[in-house]
Amino acid sequence: MAQDKDTRNYRKEYDEYQGTPEQKKHRAMRNAARREMVREGKAHKGDGKDVDHKKMLDKGGSNARSNLRMLSIKQNRGWERNH
Repeated sequence: MAQDKDTRNYRKEYDEYQGTPEQKKHRAMRNAARREMVREGKAHKGDGKDVDHKKMLDKGGSNARSNLRMLSIKQNRGWERNH
């Protein structure tokens, strides 16, 4: 079955990026950070907020409380990654 050039291949994306051990580790760290903020009462399910790592995990950041803050989804995901 041939795929349209505009059709997203989720299986390939997972196999080549999301399913790598490094990305699984980072996803687990992001989930743990969210749970910590929920425990502190800073985040709630469906609140439209993201937990932001001030220093990104990919750049050596950690889940230390001093590295976490709450931002709107637009603020946290709306920046240019390739600058």
